[in-house]
Amino acid sequence: MQEMAEGIERGLKGKSFEGSLKFDCGADGVIILKDGAVLTQDEPTDCTLKINKENLGKLLTGKLNAMTGVMTGKLKVSGDMGVAMRLAKLL
Repeated sequence: MQEMAEGIERGLKGKSFEGSLKFDCGADGVIILKDGAVLTQDEPTDCTLKINKENLGKLLTGKLNAMTGVMTGKLKVSGDMGVAMRLAKLL
């Protein structure tokens, strides 16, 4: 997860993300985007995306569309949908 978090951090360099969002990969851990930082310590966020580690990799590389992921059950969104939509624009 740390490797993925570092990749996300590199990808977001120079871009702003408003709000806080958690990628919850269950037993594999979490990645949190908050206040311009990328964290791997679990804490409350505005929005949570439940996704397995493999599908998170696909989402981040563009091999999985967020809307398709939601419709097929590979991605579950809870909390502030506006935050999730802002993330989709960055991807």
